[in-house]
Amino acid sequence: MDVKKPIVCLMGPTATGKTDLAIELIQQLPAEIISVDSAMIYREMNIGTAKPTPDILKQAPHRLIDIRDPSQAYSAGNFCEDVLVAIEDIFKKKHIPLLVGGTMLYFHVLQQGIAVLPKANPKLRQQLQQELKKQGLEKLYIRLKVIDPKTAQRIHPNDPQRILRALEVAEITGQTLTEIQQSQSCTSLSYQFINIALIPDDRGHHHQIIKNRFQNMLAQGFIEEVENLFERSDLNSDLPSIRTVGYRQIWRYLASELSHTEMQERAIIATRQLAKRQMTWLRSWKNLYMLSTNEKNKCKKFIEHIKRVS
Repeated sequence: MDVKKPIVCLMGPTATGKTDLAIELIQQLPAEIISVDSAMIYREMNIGTAKPTPDILKQAPHRLIDIRDPSQAYSAGNFCEDVLVAIEDIFKKKHIPLLVGGTMLYFHVLQQGIAVLPKANPKLRQQLQQELKKQGLEKLYIRLKVIDPKTAQRIHPNDPQRILRALEVAEITGQTLTEIQQSQSCTSLSYQFINIALIPDDRGHHHQIIKNRFQNMLAQGFIEEVENLFERSDLNSDLPSIRTVGYRQIWRYLASELSHTEMQERAIIATRQLAKRQMTWLRSWKNLYMLSTNEKNKCKKFIEHIKRVS
């Protein structure tokens, strides 16, 4: 019988307490944490990513944190390569990999594989860039929502790179990104993925938590953290690191494009939108065990589910 090794994935929208639960879990399980967060990979970005403090990391080490400089790009493919190395290292110790985070694309690529997409078409890309200048990003995003609503739900309306790429793929292939990803075979891995999500059962309460957390980040020195990045000559607002929620809005504040009040409002709204996109991913996730953030004995129920299905 082919017994697959268990990998536990703790998912959920931002600001639902995933890190706290993970730290509690490793006190009771022979598990090691791997971060699944596209922002925590960057050094010098600590407060705005809600990165665990050095004291917490001593108690509960996280892999794939602080592995890139903010000037560097990092793709879902890079994550796949790095996480598989970390997973195998943890299995060698006879421990369980506990993948924790909210970057749903990374979870998806690990479990489903990367769709083989056509190479960029320079002529078509130039045409789309011209349309972007003439029509604006909003119209191109509306076009994508008509062509491929599922992909549009997963892309931020202010992400020109991914919006243009999705439109380009549809134009080149005659198929949407969603159709291509569904039609291509998944990567076959010798793992059993146990997917568990922390889900807020009161959206209004979750929005208040998001607001309070951002204000706490400001009190902890979030603006000063971004200011240090802003002063670096090798960083700009087009880099993936600086486009991260919170960092993007404070960067614009430092560039005198937003007032302090506007910066706060837009950062909080952007975080809510991020949570909404994360929930969109989770609603379509197969074999997902959901735990309410208000659930009592979450750790106990989490462990009971792992024992049930593994």
